[in-house]
Amino acid sequence: QVQLVESGGGLVQAGGSLRLSCAASGRTYSRYEMGWFRQAPGKEREFVCAINWSGSSTHYVDSVKGRFTISRDNAKNAVYLQMNSLKPEDTAVYYCATGPRPFPMTVYDYWGQGTQVTVSS
Repeated sequence: QVQLVESGGGLVQAGGSLRLSCAASGRTYSRYEMGWFRQAPGKEREFVCAINWSGSSTHYVDSVKGRFTISRDNAKNAVYLQMNSLKPEDTAVYYCATGPRPFPMTVYDYWGQGTQVTVSS
């Protein structure tokens, strides 16, 4: 069993920054990919970014490229999402998840409870 807990969400003005953290516990040694997803009100959950075990491979949705950076610290069993130049359309509940590979979303089998990010205009 793997437990994931997100933190770092909050309210920020457009153009601002936030750093989300995801702490993992449990049988994490068998987990390879860590991903961030988000779900805005009335919309489906969408992929944001993912990083492999070594950190050598990352993937981003086009809408966040150049603004968001995913990283991980395996010694701390943690993954981070640095979000810069935030826009109102980034407002959503952000979830971290883990799975055997980056795609598709259905391969992610452990999910956190989510953290709210609200960007005001």
